[in-house]
Amino acid sequence: MLEQQFPGEKILRLIDGDITRIAADVIVNAANSALAGGGGVDGAIHRAGGPTLMQELDEIRRRSGHCPTGGAVVTGAGALPARWVFHAVGPVYRGGSHGEAELLESCYRTCLRMAEERAAKSISFPSISTGVYGYPLATAADIALNTVTNHLSGPDAQIREVILVVFGAAAYQVYAAKFQNREI
Repeated sequence: MLEQQFPGEKILRLIDGDITRIAADVIVNAANSALAGGGGVDGAIHRAGGPTLMQELDEIRRRSGHCPTGGAVVTGAGALPARWVFHAVGPVYRGGSHGEAELLESCYRTCLRMAEERAAKSISFPSISTGVYGYPLATAADIALNTVTNHLSGPDAQIREVILVVFGAAAYQVYAAKFQNREI
């Protein structure tokens, strides 16, 4: 585990682990725009959270149809060790020249804003879009770290802890290198 302290007793942590077992006010899910469940992180969160997550997403789909890329919707957390799940829709990587970076950054910013609106003190993020959506891990790590660092460095940030949860030694090594070698 790596961590960085910020003014105001705020902290950023990097963990290799199972996001469904990390206690936080908010767990971010890497969802699809149809909000229909899937594999990877999405499947793990739905399995661990139980059927209430999908029931709430069914209602959201009835009202709005879908969630746009770069956005997020909120449900309760079911059986997860959290209060809320933010279902964030990251971009499918198509070479990097189709606004993917801005959309991925928007996922993180949107979730941080939603957490602040709910007075959440902690939020955990997976590595959004780096699984089947094909986003290059090193580039996605830069976006995640820069967006979270900018938020935690802001004087109005009330979130006390952001946890970036990656799965597997290879992903952790990429994130750890970016974490340790960035300018703050």
